[in-house]
Amino acid sequence: MKKSVNLGLCGLGTVGSGVVNVLTRNQADIDRRLGRTLRLTHIGARRDNPACDTQGIQISRDIFDVAKDPNVDIFLEVIGGTDVAKDLVMTAIDAGKHVVTANKALIALHGQEIMAAAEKKGVRVAYEAAVAGGIPILKALREGLAANQIQSLAGIINGTGNYILTNMETGRAYEEVLAEAQALGYAEADPTFDVEGIDAAHKLTILASLAYGVPLDFNACFVEGISRLEVEDIQYASELGYRIKHLGISRLTDQGVELRVHPTLIPKDRMIAKVDGVMNAVMVTGDAVGETLYYGAGAGSEATASAVLADTIDIALNVEAPVEHQVFSSSAPEILPMSEVESAFYLRMRAEDRAGVLAKVASILSVAGINIEAIIQKEPAAGESQVPVIMLTHKIKESTMQAAIAEIEALDDIRDRIRVIRMDQLG
Repeated sequence: MKKSVNLGLCGLGTVGSGVVNVLTRNQADIDRRLGRTLRLTHIGARRDNPACDTQGIQISRDIFDVAKDPNVDIFLEVIGGTDVAKDLVMTAIDAGKHVVTANKALIALHGQEIMAAAEKKGVRVAYEAAVAGGIPILKALREGLAANQIQSLAGIINGTGNYILTNMETGRAYEEVLAEAQALGYAEADPTFDVEGIDAAHKLTILASLAYGVPLDFNACFVEGISRLEVEDIQYASELGYRIKHLGISRLTDQGVELRVHPTLIPKDRMIAKVDGVMNAVMVTGDAVGETLYYGAGAGSEATASAVLADTIDIALNVEAPVEHQVFSSSAPEILPMSEVESAFYLRMRAEDRAGVLAKVASILSVAGINIEAIIQKEPAAGESQVPVIMLTHKIKESTMQAAIAEIEALDDIRDRIRVIRMDQLG
């Protein structure tokens, strides 16, 4: 057995510097638990980072030098992106190195190809840090809940979106809170991946593949962001006993597996509804264990580094053992198209304040087989002839609801588009 395991790290930004700092600070504890020395011997980075001390470590400006270094046993990729990162990871695999990555887009988009290459070379690929930062949710699904049939999972898996929605509950507009999130470093200058749900969809794709054995298929995920939400909807939801959270939801049904990311009304008393700010949480329901919740920092330098190094230690503990790969079952259920998914719905419309309008709307819903659970009609504002009407419905198939909405919007008495938000009891 080797007395030391050599690490090569590519990327010295937020996560990479965290890896260096956590490993340096906790070296003695890590080595004691591992029973050998974990040594960072080679770093690939375009520039140095004053946030960490790399003295005594070989530095290469050509990051591919690290992937090819014959002295590196485990290769850590934290550069982000997909094109260069994919080439880098495939180079390391081809060189016979185990790989640890924090790159959710890479795994969601190219995971099938990467796993196949790793299996051919007899090396491991680990990616705990790709989902929910420091929360060990992939290990929980793969090991702690291995005896369960996973019935559902639902996650707040993007801290930026959760920060924005939490602060909009105080009456602040989306644009104002987004600008604050950018100033605080929670959101990028281009926040599209966070606020439009793409980042969460990458992570949900990975979670569902582990939970249900379905292939990694990002394109099968329904994605809707939070950029069109308005303060009024958050306030009306609260009045009705709900909070709006941007969730990734996957559920096993008799028809197949749901895979969807969208704003969701959930009852205030649910555990996941109480998760605020930039924190992440994933709720998993298993047939044996019941409902479980995993909570913690979903991003950040050292939280993500914690997950990167946990994967690294796992591989180092078994570096000479036979390699086992994630199994994508040939008998796995199909991923349901969104049109076939059933949800309850929140509808907000602007209607002319005259007799018979609600009766017309209710008639359209009734003919479609859609039951109304609750309704709020507000008084018109001074000088206006329209009133806001808010309805909550029972569960109905997405395609049925969308057809009914189109019919309602065609009424002369309805102004503007109807605001539609899905509802879920979760579990």
